[in-house]
Amino acid sequence: MPLARLAIENHIAFLTLASPPLNVLSLAMMREINQLLDALGRKPANSFHAIVITTEPECTAFSTGISVEDHKPSTAYQTLQEFHTIYRSLRTLSKPVVGVVRGQAFGMGCELVAYCDLVIAVATATFGQPEIRFGLYPATSSVLLPRIIGWHRTLRMVLLSEVLDAAEAQRVGLVDYVVPPEQLAVKTEELLAVLRGWSAPVLESARRALHTAYFHDIEAAMQAVEDQYLNQLMSYSDVQEGLLAFREKRKPNWKHH
Repeated sequence: MPLARLAIENHIAFLTLASPPLNVLSLAMMREINQLLDALGRKPANSFHAIVITTEPECTAFSTGISVEDHKPSTAYQTLQEFHTIYRSLRTLSKPVVGVVRGQAFGMGCELVAYCDLVIAVATATFGQPEIRFGLYPATSSVLLPRIIGWHRTLRMVLLSEVLDAAEAQRVGLVDYVVPPEQLAVKTEELLAVLRGWSAPVLESARRALHTAYFHDIEAAMQAVEDQYLNQLMSYSDVQEGLLAFREKRKPNWKHH
């Protein structure tokens, strides 16, 4: 069974996360997503106006983040590269990206939300970066979240592992619209109808201009964070202890090295 699906409907490309219940972002799932985005990039540019990242109805979470089994020194490079390739592919496509969030968006799931230009969430959705609990930190959010929600709010999410509810996520700018679950489809279609009403190439150009201006130093920042993450963080024994403790469902016994 596919872990992600892509369909173009009425000039909108729907990328659906399809690994219920939690949409854990395994290496296999991220590779499927990148294959789908690569295929999308070969479509005529005027065949779709926007990209929607959504989930299957049976999923109880948008995504709870990376698979712990895939996040160890031997696979950390592939994991980070696959995830950042998603971001780079979305930037290259330069179509507005709309995130539709139900349930938890934690870890790389929250970072995937940060990849989106417009975000609609149900009122019960939650957002968090729990990596510090497991001896890690969110590499991508270290770059993106300060630009989206501000420096101090990012520090609290990353260093204190604070979780945002949908209302707070909207207040700080991570989420644009919060709706009751029964209104999610209606609000999504309302937003997509607006995007469909514009010229596809002009919409693409506007999105590219905004990203170029606001994220002009993004590649250098992401590369610097990748280097620190892979060459420093992954050498700490506490990283392995944190991941082992998570798998064994116990509190980590930090060695502080």
